[in-house]
Formats: sequence, C-alpha cells, structure tokens
Amino acid sequence: LSSSAYATEEILRVLIPVIGLAAFSLVVPLTVAMLVVLGFLILSYRQTIKAYPSAGGAYIVTRDNFGLLPAQVAGDALLTDYILTVAVSVAAGTAALSSAFPVLAPYAVPISVAFIVLIAFGNLRGVRESGKVFSVPTYFFIANMAVLLGVGFFKMAFGGLAQETLGQPGMLQAGSAGNGIFYGATLFVVLHAFASGGAAVTGVEAISNGVPAFKEPAWKNARSTLVVMGVALGIMFLGLSVLASKVHAVPYEEGTPTVISQVGELVYGTSTLGHVLFYALQAGTMLILVLAANTSFADFPRLASFHAGDNFMPRQLTKRGHRLVFSNGIIALSISAIVLVLVTGAKVDRLIPLYAI
Repeated sequence: LSSSAYATEEILRVLIPVIGLAAFSLVVPLTVAMLVVLGFLILSYRQTIKAYPSAGGAYIVTRDNFGLLPAQVAGDALLTDYILTVAVSVAAGTAALSSAFPVLAPYAVPISVAFIVLIAFGNLRGVRESGKVFSVPTYFFIANMAVLLGVGFFKMAFGGLAQETLGQPGMLQAGSAGNGIFYGATLFVVLHAFASGGAAVTGVEAISNGVPAFKEPAWKNARSTLVVMGVALGIMFLGLSVLASKVHAVPYEEGTPTVISQVGELVYGTSTLGHVLFYALQAGTMLILVLAANTSFADFPRLASFHAGDNFMPRQLTKRGHRLVFSNGIIALSISAIVLVLVTGAKVDRLIPLYAI
C-alpha cells in the first residue's frame, strides 16, 4: 500500500522536465494503465496462492513448472525487489519526515540507516511481536488517505481547491509541451514514466510468498487480503494522481517537499485543523513507508532459505535463530539495503530505476 505515496511523484518526475504542465494531463491515464497491470497481477497471484499455499510464490511456481535454473531468474528478481523495497521505503519515509520538518533534510542518510536498523531489530525479536506493532500505522495511513481524498474531491467538486505556485526555487525545471497524443513526449519518455510509476505495484507478490503466516484457512485468507489490498492501493494511487494533477504539484530536485505533502498542504489549507491533518498525513505516510520495509524482512529471509535449500545461496540462510526467524537472512537484507542507501544518498528517484532489474 505504501508505494501509492510516491508512485505519482515518480511519474511526474519523468514527464515534467520534458513536457511541463502537460504532464498533469498524462499522469492520470498512465496511472489507469498501471492499475490494469495491477489487476492482472492480483488475478495471477490469486491463482498462485491457491495452487501453492506453502509459500515461495513465483520462485516455487517457476521451479516446479520450468526447473531449477529458470527459477533463479524469478527468485533473484524477487530478492533484488525486496532489497530495493527496504531502501526505497525508508528513503521515502525519511522524505515524508523531512517534508514536515525541513530542518531534518540534510540528515536523510543517517535517519534512513537508523530506520533499517530499527526494523531489523524488531524482526530479529520475532514475527508475532512485529505483526502487532506494524498493523496500527497501516490503518492510520489508510484513514489519513481516506480523509485526504475525501476532502480533496469535495473541494474539487465544489470549488476551493488551491493550486501550487509554479517556478519555486528547487522545483524541477519544466519543459514545454508540443503536439501529438503525448504532448510532444516521445514514446520512450512515456514508457519511462510508466515504468517509474510501476513502483506502485511492487510488493503485490509479498502475500504469495508468506501464505503460511495467515490464519487457517491460510490460502483463502491470503486471497481475500490480496484483493482488499489491491483495491485499496488502486483507489489511493488513482486518487492521489487526480489530486496532484488538479493542484499542479511539481516534484522538487532534492525530493522534498514530496508531491503527497504538497497535495496535503493545498487540500487542507492553512487553518489550525488543516495543519493538524497535514502533520497527521505526514506521520502516517512516514510510518507506513518505513514499516513497508517489514514486507521484505518477512519474505526475503524465507525466499533466501529456499534458494539456499536448493544450493544456490549459502546454507547459513536456511538456519533459524533462537526466535525461530531466519536471522542470517534478516542481517544480510539489512546490510544490502544500508549499502544501497549510502550509495544513492537516500534519494528515492535514484533508487526507483533499479527496480528495472
């Protein structure tokens, strides 16, 4: 769900330097196209969950149907995805925090690293404890998004929705629109924007990799959760894209303030209640983004253990610690994500293209 907080921004980040304000006319159609992909993913993973309720997702499906070597392609893609999800989520969570408190912006890297260490520690203590801790921020984020979209669409329908002042210092340099179906953008640029928006559907596969974590009947509960999650993601992603296009939220070079924070400010206004709702939105966004990394901590170690069991990764990854978690997998994931955060300076726009792997 958390990727809905930055997917719209990544689409705009590609389009605005090329076609300027015309990007606001393309962002919603691209979001709809991405939701079509999301629909196919949900249908596919619903089948996977029923046929392979023992967990493993794409890796086990590919191994059973195509053999060990093709399975490594699926498995490696997922392991890469999980590492990136940790790095992107904590970087985006830190950006949400810095959007509310700009004084923290220079400390993005140490804050992101601290978040990774904190989540790793929580997971090393055991899944049952972490599950309870991580559910509250999820509902808090969904409630905040519901309020944001509700107020935003109400103001859009009855007037009073403010627009961002363009050309502010730090904003992306806007290009100029041309002629044609894509307002002068080449097909490559549009596909690049679509791919960047594809960050919204990362994590959909996580449920198929963690079916045993659900209450019995596990496969039925997992399928229901997948559908609810997909519908909620689709509504939030599309709603945010529509609002961003109406308020003309332009991404900033440094990544802060974020597009979702700009939308929040413009929708809620400058009243006391508006400020309270804005800070609640930023808190909810930060919490769910940082805790989205928990998806990877739940599934990376389990998937790595399958690889290790098939002798494609170190055997140590199959060992469980005293809390019955794959502690070596958790530590390996933490180190990999921290390296990525350090190399990219905790910048979401530098990390997103790596999802292409």
